[in-house]
Amino acid sequence: MIKAGIIGGAGYTAGELIRILLNHPEVKLMFVHSQSNAGNKLSDIHEGLIGETDMAFSDEYDLEAIDCLFLCSGHGASSRFWSENPRPAKLKVIDLAQDFRDESNGYVYGLPELNRPRINEAVSVANPGCFATAIQLSLLPLAANGLLKSDVNITGITGSTGAGVKPSATTHFSWRTDNISVYKAFSHQHLAEINRSITGLMPQFSSELCFIPVRGDFARGIFVMAHTSCDTDIDVLRDLYKDYYRDAAFTFISDRSVDLKQAVNTNKAVISLEKSGSRLLVLCAIDNLLKGASGQAVQNMNLMFGIDERSGLKLKPSGF
Repeated sequence: MIKAGIIGGAGYTAGELIRILLNHPEVKLMFVHSQSNAGNKLSDIHEGLIGETDMAFSDEYDLEAIDCLFLCSGHGASSRFWSENPRPAKLKVIDLAQDFRDESNGYVYGLPELNRPRINEAVSVANPGCFATAIQLSLLPLAANGLLKSDVNITGITGSTGAGVKPSATTHFSWRTDNISVYKAFSHQHLAEINRSITGLMPQFSSELCFIPVRGDFARGIFVMAHTSCDTDIDVLRDLYKDYYRDAAFTFISDRSVDLKQAVNTNKAVISLEKSGSRLLVLCAIDNLLKGASGQAVQNMNLMFGIDERSGLKLKPSGF
């Protein structure tokens, strides 16, 4: 059994991670750390866990007693954690913040569809961002085949859980419901990691990724629409995508237009392609808390420990 621990256990991402690990056949969850909730039952904060566990949050942790550590605190907290704690030599780490996504400090960027062989050998993995996951999966086959030759226009709609558990003016139900809004247009923080991956596959790429993030009036999921100029025939493009993802455990190419419910509550990315003249449209749906965060983190753990990549992640989509 893989002995696992979680630092920063009170947020949406940690709640999904706890749920997966408690039901993972190869994992024993040793502790969930949260200073603000120490002593409270996990199910007092993550109420969907009622009947699943009697574990309580802890204000202590023993890194020597575990094999794998998940860091689920806010951005910047992971760097502070390692400045305050010695790291055991045998400990494998998966960081869900953005501190090490530039592969600093020996971390491997944890997008399995891009870096599976390196993740297999890694002791430190930086989990990708949620928008970054959906956008990269939409574009990687084009980059790998040198087909990104002009600007890419991207619109991505995210559920309210993408903003985190702490309330803000734009996450209250009365504001979010029946509403839609744009934020961080052309300047979203995930663009840096997306560009690194694209140029890693296609060094000559010099066009713009023009990304408009949108707040949706639903709780979870990301729906990405990316379009660019491309003269390649649509059937050839579909074959390129299917070939690129032929060994991917969770990324699937659909011959029909995708929708969000195909992916929500699963670790899947579901992609479809359409063309009009020379214009290519790529659609991608993921669950921001699963393939965009905790599910992908567990997928990376499975790879790091050499077990079935799908273990613990055979989840049911919310079909209706």
